[in-house]
Amino acid sequence: MNRILRTVHHAIARRLYPGGRPSSIARALNRVAARHHARGVLTDRASATLIVAGRRTGRTIAVAVAVAEVSGDDYLVSMLGETADWVRNVRAAHGRAVLVRHRQRRQVRLREVPVDERAPILQSYLDVAPGARPHLGVDRSEPLESFARIAGDFPVFLVCPDAE
Repeated sequence: MNRILRTVHHAIARRLYPGGRPSSIARALNRVAARHHARGVLTDRASATLIVAGRRTGRTIAVAVAVAEVSGDDYLVSMLGETADWVRNVRAAHGRAVLVRHRQRRQVRLREVPVDERAPILQSYLDVAPGARPHLGVDRSEPLESFARIAGDFPVFLVCPDAE
């Protein structure tokens, strides 16, 4: 039964993100989730909202994200890989963003993690972001080597306080 549910879930996720890009339905759901996470409504400890300036318009864009904690540090992972708009926006903003968790806003600097250090973070991420599992293509119980093989495809950012 679990295998059937997982297959259905993966099929739905693929329909919401055809070609690795969010459909109009996925974008609407993400906007709702970002608002809920920012307000602390129906969220778990990993839920957060990332607010970053758009690279073209400069308007602030809010995105629901899951925060993976590894060895006391917080990380953000792009489940859609390099093509995710929030990744491009963060890079254009030189890592500056706002992270809202549990109703608390804080200015942060996101520093990209080198590919060879991403595997344990990706594995931990799948524990807190079950919706990302179909996108990464590895099961969370697989060995670290499986995560090392896909690490170059999924940007990972260390969340640091913004000193400026």
